[in-house]
Amino acid sequence: MKISARNVMKGKVKSITHGAVNSEIIVELPGGAEIVSIITKSSAEHLNLKEGHEVYAVIKATNVMLATD
Repeated sequence: MKISARNVMKGKVKSITHGAVNSEIIVELPGGAEIVSIITKSSAEHLNLKEGHEVYAVIKATNVMLATD
């Protein structure tokens, strides 16, 4: 796999919650940190995602917002 995004992290699918249109996928990274991804249900089915499968979390963003109280 070659991709232009610089932020690619390998992890394992921890849980999948399917909704009517979208699916919430929680990916556990080495060390225990988690990333949550919301993708279409059809994409989750097309990728054949299952708990325990290894996946890549690819983050491509032009902006990162920060906030304080």
